[in-house]
Amino acid sequence: MRDNMTDDSADSLNDVVTQFTSYEDFLDSKITASALYYLEDEELARQLVELGQWGTVLTREEFQSRKVSPSLRNQHRTLASAGKELKDNFLKALAEREENNRNGILTSIIFIRDRNAGVQEVSGYIDYAHRLQTEDFEAYFSGKKRLMPRRSDLSFYNWRTQMSTSHSSPNYEVITDQPSGLVFQNKTDRKVLELNPWAASSDNWCRSEVKSDLYVQVVIYDHKTRSTTLTPYPAQ
Repeated sequence: MRDNMTDDSADSLNDVVTQFTSYEDFLDSKITASALYYLEDEELARQLVELGQWGTVLTREEFQSRKVSPSLRNQHRTLASAGKELKDNFLKALAEREENNRNGILTSIIFIRDRNAGVQEVSGYIDYAHRLQTEDFEAYFSGKKRLMPRRSDLSFYNWRTQMSTSHSSPNYEVITDQPSGLVFQNKTDRKVLELNPWAASSDNWCRSEVKSDLYVQVVIYDHKTRSTTLTPYPAQ
């Protein structure tokens, strides 16, 4: 026995986390075409799968704990963006920040607004460093998939269904009761990131608008967690 599981069952779970780059991809594999047709909402379908509506599934915590295990973490010693010919400004911006977000120098937050697979407008804030830890970004940098906000990210909003969610991450606490609205507090230095587009940047964080052909709107907030001055990345 190992963690109350047989070796075979543990190996089966490890196969799941290596087969799917993210928990959402795993949930998608459980959604039938007919279910998606009647629900007309990809996020709702994922939620129903996660809640066990169509049978017991691996929990998000179980998936992510195995995704960041030492054996899987070794897959990320080489940067996912390495050797890729990147044409879009957003992918170039992600590549510039990948190493620093992996090694803890930066904890960047990505705001994305665009249309999902169901042609619904969605937006949200993504903890880039956390996503890098829990899924394989090679598919994004190679153009096989598009990075999109999810219900499990710092913030998610579907403009058609008006579904809104927020979740703190290992790097940021989500604070929703401030007069200025939604803010994120870094868990390392307790600094609060201002999302106001007119807020002035400081010596440890800055806001960058990124012009992308792949998305309606992209903004990246870079926060430096170590005691050195943050040099803004060049505008994309």
